[in-house]
Amino acid sequence: MRALPGPTDHVVVVGAGLSGLAAALHLLGAGRRVTVVERDAGPGGRAGRLELGGYRVDTGPTVLTMPHLADEAFAAVGDSLHRRVELIALHPAYRARFADGSQMDVHTDGEAMESEVRRFAGPAEAAGYRRLRAWLERLYRVQMRRFIDTNFDSPLQLLHPDLARLAALGGFGRLDPQIGRFLSDPRLRRVFSFQSLYAGVAPARALAAYAVIAYMDTVAGVWFPKGGMHALPRAMADAAADAGATFHWSAEVTRLERAAGRVKAVHLASGKRITCDAVVLTPDLPVVHRLLGRTPRRPMRLRHSPSAVVLHAGTDRTWPELAHHTISFGAAWENTFDELTRTGRLMSDPSLLITRPTTHDPSLAPEGRHLHYVLAPCPNTTTGPSAGTWRGLGPRYRDSLLAELERRGLDGFEASMDRELLVTPVDWTAQGHAAGTPFSLAHTFAQTGPFRPRNLVRGDENVVLAGCGTTPGVGVPTVLVSGKLAAARVTGLRGGTVTRRRPVTEGQRR
Repeated sequence: MRALPGPTDHVVVVGAGLSGLAAALHLLGAGRRVTVVERDAGPGGRAGRLELGGYRVDTGPTVLTMPHLADEAFAAVGDSLHRRVELIALHPAYRARFADGSQMDVHTDGEAMESEVRRFAGPAEAAGYRRLRAWLERLYRVQMRRFIDTNFDSPLQLLHPDLARLAALGGFGRLDPQIGRFLSDPRLRRVFSFQSLYAGVAPARALAAYAVIAYMDTVAGVWFPKGGMHALPRAMADAAADAGATFHWSAEVTRLERAAGRVKAVHLASGKRITCDAVVLTPDLPVVHRLLGRTPRRPMRLRHSPSAVVLHAGTDRTWPELAHHTISFGAAWENTFDELTRTGRLMSDPSLLITRPTTHDPSLAPEGRHLHYVLAPCPNTTTGPSAGTWRGLGPRYRDSLLAELERRGLDGFEASMDRELLVTPVDWTAQGHAAGTPFSLAHTFAQTGPFRPRNLVRGDENVVLAGCGTTPGVGVPTVLVSGKLAAARVTGLRGGTVTRRRPVTEGQRR
């Protein structure tokens, strides 16, 4: 693994999202002095927090999987995720509701899920689920250390026995047919393949290797942090501050000062100049390229994932058929993905993620009220309507989305709302997200592993990237890994392993 040459004693991390905070904690654990600069007033980045008339709204991800990856970052400074954040295991992880009126609970416990599949689709499908679960576990073991949690210096690193193991497991086939080897019920196949949308690719075209996301969602477990998802970055920032990091909030970076191929200082909009030995950049790639003064050449144009419309709704009632996370599938499937990724049309028969965080934390809403988060995938602004078009389209789409919720049994949803916020691609664009999507680059083969934009920057020998636009990719688990990998580039410690840990005093354990 290549590491940064020269001194790396003081590292400036630009961005206090999950990747930047993970990088900061791993760097602190390796003995570096760390300064974190964040343009917002507090930590979180995409995993931010918004106060909406007494409702505490998570502005980004709502699903937490693989919490041990966050715990690795806390452990780097002798701390613990579980000391800082109360995690609630979700049972079920999801509730899946289908257009034919059927529904099933998706459990991550093998026996509970086998029993539910048997009730839902019969004994043959239950046996197929057991074989699928074993396949997902093997797929994860082959991929995680070799292809996800690793710094690539060359595509030649793929030439390893694990590559042959992945091929033998069918990882280079297509996802939907591979799931079909185990399950014939089309509803069940959706439950274990819709996750490819997180990677920006339709199940029929996605590599079967991306079933590793289904492993995270349906096998490894799903958790909810008390206080909402924002509790995680807030706790990471607190742990980093207690371990000695310096934070500058509401501080936008305007330029990088260079000399002899190295960044010598970071300049803020306030006029402050922060000298440094190395820099970790975590903003979206367009912002990174602006700071670097150039866009790296690639043989193929970068492709971005679909975007999403999110409706945050505070209501005076809720609906018992909703779990903490509910996936409401439309009748359409293949056509839906064509609309999202090819034709650029809004989903004619949408599949929706409905999250009700007040299921497990009523304090996120005023007393007697409930908070709902409705996510509808939509094309990004390159494939579909432009950001400007969304200014007029947004209110109309909001009305159609509410009508769809009513049609799917959430009667009185609109009338129950006393607070609402609609987020569309115009808002993602205003936040600096390329193509109007918070999901960054799609995980096509040409944008995966060693072919994804690398976290080392050619021409700047002391700059490293982290975040969803670089290795290993999109999603809470992977951006946490990206922070660890960025720290490893600075320290030279493979995999982000630390050599010393700070003791945590009782006063620090909050």
